[in-house]
Amino acid sequence: MGAAEMEISLSKNSEVPLRQQLAEQIVVLITTGELRAGQQLASVRSLARRLKIHHNTVSEAYQDLVSRGWLARQRGSRLVVGPRTASSRIASVGLDELINEAIQRAKEMGFTLQALTERVRERLQEEPADHILIVEDEPGLREVICAEVQRKLGWPVKGCSVDGFATEPDLALGAQVFAPGHIREGLKLLLPANRPAAWITYSAADEHLRLIRGLKNPSAIAAVSVSESLLKTARSLFAPALGRRHTFHEVLLAERKRTDLRGMDLVFCDSIALKAVCARNKIHYHLVSQQSLAELGSTMGRAPRKL
Repeated sequence: MGAAEMEISLSKNSEVPLRQQLAEQIVVLITTGELRAGQQLASVRSLARRLKIHHNTVSEAYQDLVSRGWLARQRGSRLVVGPRTASSRIASVGLDELINEAIQRAKEMGFTLQALTERVRERLQEEPADHILIVEDEPGLREVICAEVQRKLGWPVKGCSVDGFATEPDLALGAQVFAPGHIREGLKLLLPANRPAAWITYSAADEHLRLIRGLKNPSAIAAVSVSESLLKTARSLFAPALGRRHTFHEVLLAERKRTDLRGMDLVFCDSIALKAVCARNKIHYHLVSQQSLAELGSTMGRAPRKL
């Protein structure tokens, strides 16, 4: 395969050294897809002749790009575009240096920092989501939802309040928002146009009510959660089945310590409390409906990347 054709334009009147102009223009050709991984570059001398510059200038530019991971040496003296260039650079120079290079290149090309910031934000908004953001005001409830989403889907999960999301719009960058349907109207104006939120529906309590009604004798029943609002909801949902026949206990798991509830006949636990509770008859209470988790998984559209 012959050497790749490169559209290079250098200025000998610029304050930017020719070596740097050449190296950065090759980087642009790679990042825009004009040059692809494995493509062979022109030899040092042939490119020097075409650009009418000293061959040492081309050689220094090539060496710089090899050290930075943009180019790789094949057998012999020819160079090719390096494989997985972006990830190689991240591993070798780190994120801060990548940012510094982007800033420096933007300045050299005449862009303001404001223009760079706006364009970076636009590009990030166009990228597919790489994590899930749970927006929910009550910390305990938010923690339970995060745990269930992480366990079911395997994607990185973060959480914030509605106010936190409103005051930090950049939280939406790279995020697929997952939030309760009742706050839909309040969030719509805060979401990226190209990535609407996925909405949470909660599980019904039919199975739990059936278990309570199936108890033959007066029983002691408990609900354990890290969320105060979840406990309050549980009491209301279970009330018709509890009546005056059974006793009901709400246990707020403020600390993640082992909790002994073996004296209870039936214990309902949220996804976080489940591991901390010791009980004879322990039932896992799934907060988020399986349907909304499936819809969220479909929205993400692919398996999570391995970290």
